[in-house]
Amino acid sequence: MAENETAQAGDGQANAEGASGGAAAATAQQAEQAAPEEITYHAVEKDGQVTAIWEMQGRKHLRTIDPRSRQGQEILRLYTAENQ
Repeated sequence: MAENETAQAGDGQANAEGASGGAAAATAQQAEQAAPEEITYHAVEKDGQVTAIWEMQGRKHLRTIDPRSRQGQEILRLYTAENQ
């Protein structure tokens, strides 16, 4: 009888581990399916001049773009075109 109780307890532990492993796999799958946050651009101004453009994803700063660069000019051009 003691052998059966031990075997059942061992099976219960294996089932608990299997269930938690399945939950971890489901969580990972949900994270992959979640849409990434939108990338936004923020102009940093000093004395009325744009001194930098910050590329952000949610609250995370990805990079700083020089407003004098080709890409910086494109971003500023798109922004001014949308607001006119």
